[in-house]
Amino acid sequence: MQTPVYRRWQIAQPIPPEIDACLEDYPKPIRQILYNRGCRDAASADIYLNGKVDFVDPFRMLGMDGAVERILTAIEEGEEIAVYGDYDVDGVTATTLLVQLLQQMGGKVRSYIPNRFDEGYGLNNEALDILSSEGVRLVITVDCGIRSPVEVDHARELGMDLIIITDHHHPKDVLPKAIAVICPRQPGDEYPDKNLAGVGLAYKLARALLIRHPVEGVSAEDWLDLVALGTVADLVPLMGENRGLVRSGLKLLRFGRRQGILSLARAADLHLEQLTAGDISFGLAPRLNAAGRLESALDAFAMLMSVDPMEAGPLAQKLDDQNRQRQKITHEIQQAAEDMAKQEESSHLIFAVHPDFNSGVVGLAASRLVETYYRPAIVGQIGGEATRASCRSIPEFHITQALDECSDLLVRHGGHAMAAGFTVLNQNLAELQARLQAIAERDLADFDLIPSLQADIELPLSAVHPDLLPFLDQMQPTGVQNSEAVFVSRNLWVTYHRSVGADKKHLKLTITDGSITYDAIAFRQGHWTDNMPESVDILYTFERNIYQGRQTLQLNIKDLQPSP
Repeated sequence: MQTPVYRRWQIAQPIPPEIDACLEDYPKPIRQILYNRGCRDAASADIYLNGKVDFVDPFRMLGMDGAVERILTAIEEGEEIAVYGDYDVDGVTATTLLVQLLQQMGGKVRSYIPNRFDEGYGLNNEALDILSSEGVRLVITVDCGIRSPVEVDHARELGMDLIIITDHHHPKDVLPKAIAVICPRQPGDEYPDKNLAGVGLAYKLARALLIRHPVEGVSAEDWLDLVALGTVADLVPLMGENRGLVRSGLKLLRFGRRQGILSLARAADLHLEQLTAGDISFGLAPRLNAAGRLESALDAFAMLMSVDPMEAGPLAQKLDDQNRQRQKITHEIQQAAEDMAKQEESSHLIFAVHPDFNSGVVGLAASRLVETYYRPAIVGQIGGEATRASCRSIPEFHITQALDECSDLLVRHGGHAMAAGFTVLNQNLAELQARLQAIAERDLADFDLIPSLQADIELPLSAVHPDLLPFLDQMQPTGVQNSEAVFVSRNLWVTYHRSVGADKKHLKLTITDGSITYDAIAFRQGHWTDNMPESVDILYTFERNIYQGRQTLQLNIKDLQPSP
């Protein structure tokens, strides 16, 4: 296996003079950043920076009319309703949203979130049997169900109706025979924004329900804080409606009006009044996800539902403790996987499975391996009869197509180009590994496997001035397809550095060009501590850092290289 790789920096093409002139009211670095985000004139820059979004009528979505009609009938007739959600943040926030909304509308509603370890992902017949025996007549799935036609047929045989609410993923060719399917990517759906997360679609359903049946004092916008959480956590593009929903949701989150989130922010040492999408990605979302990865997502759901500080506080602390445990387990699996991979001859694919690996975090460990080595990585847990594994990949290798070539060996598999999962009988495991490694050797042999990092602009460190921050703030929320502004500066001196963090894996440093000096943090780059170059080039973002109530400016270094 290869050693950790250096990264190639790709700096955006300079802004054309005619567009630069159109954006002359902005500082030069901001003009380049706006151009990189697709702004070609002052009007488009204003729309982008001010987050102006035209939200689309939810009834333009295929299936919305039927879903609303069936739910309102269930409420009116006092039927038992179950909201069946996935165990990730998107699913848990969507479940919370619909349960609370239907309660406010007078519905008899309960939640059901499957256990990752006992039930696996999505609908399962045993859960449907339980819900039916308890009198449930309408099941609304959120963030799951689109690939469960057999289970939907089973529910129909039990006398239950299903409404399927999925997210931005592509459905199968044959849709489940549900009362309604809400999925903007299904054939015939003319809804313009195809990238809404599951919680975003739940919000659209909430709006549609309240349009048809208004309830005094209840507004769908009351749940935008949950929409922001689930949308950011689900890594959907933060463009179009998603960006508008998250932007509005962040405003609600900063008020700290939901007790569970307030308690979780305290446990994570986050200041809600200055919360960003990044704080969701790296602070709140991992803690909410930790419950479902290690035990059950029910604690995360209970915390979001709670209005009692005495209940929400301990639940938030438990999630924080589980997140620390999750980090430790992920690190241990990553280390073990690296050791196993070093024994293999293949240099193009990492394949590591073991009975002691925790199936709830193998995907995280695979992601870390891809990040470190820039190779496709497969990490799994060997069970009694079968192995369940998660796969993460790189743009040069379509992991699901590789699994398709091995489908005769697999019990089940699914995913997309960059991520997938599979179950394989242990008797086929060795052959599967050999085949996948051969496919990787074949498909990647002609590639120069060096990862690329994208930067907006190269400029002297002295040009990175605090007056840029208000414009960078307006770019928020940033995320997938709307990245933070990334700068490159060269020939800098490191006047101070030390490793920090529990495992000394991060790097704290002070950097200067001789005229301006900034403190900086470089996460997961502690390896530079013992061999820091005299002069460095850095690729970084510019941000505020708040620590113990004190705000300072710092560089967040994504990559560091010795100056030539």
